[in-house]
Amino acid sequence: MELYYFPGACSLACHIALREAGFTFDIEKVDTKAKKTETGADYLAVNPKAYVPTLALDNGQRLSEAAVILQYIADQKPDAKLAPAPGTPERYRLLEWLNFIATELHKGHTPLFCHASLPDASKQVFKDDLAMRFDFLATELERKPYLLGDQFTVADAYLFTVLNWPRYVGIDIGKWPALKAYQQRVGARPAVQAAMKAEGLIK
Repeated sequence: MELYYFPGACSLACHIALREAGFTFDIEKVDTKAKKTETGADYLAVNPKAYVPTLALDNGQRLSEAAVILQYIADQKPDAKLAPAPGTPERYRLLEWLNFIATELHKGHTPLFCHASLPDASKQVFKDDLAMRFDFLATELERKPYLLGDQFTVADAYLFTVLNWPRYVGIDIGKWPALKAYQQRVGARPAVQAAMKAEGLIK
């Protein structure tokens, strides 16, 4: 398998999950502005959506969308316990979290990343929306180590990744001690450390 990524983007969640699951895989960095891969290939030929992640499977197929790739990774290695079994109530809780992270947190940052020229008052509207989501998250994570309880799942890989972004848009995650502690807890996992080093995010 090969993961197409951009350092620190949502593809980091998939990178973490691949390492947590114990896969052997390759990674290739994408210049998302030039739409070229690290080796000079046309990324649009890999993924016409033009964004990361893309996971190229050994059978020649490709998957995109972080929340989908995360579930695929988890289902290929059920012994890693990165997702509850399909059809169980716990699995639907996982889906609930993945959708919340994708639509409310991930996409909540998009206007702040992509529209730097927005007036400060407009930016504040988006920041306030994110802060409300962070309030909810902090309440949830005050009473459990991970989103589904004691077990780390692919939803945690995704949330950890997205919670690295607020500092780039002028939000201090330290205002929510439970989120700060969560970031430190997840960030200390060996697979997370390895993924971040491989992407050049830490030394």
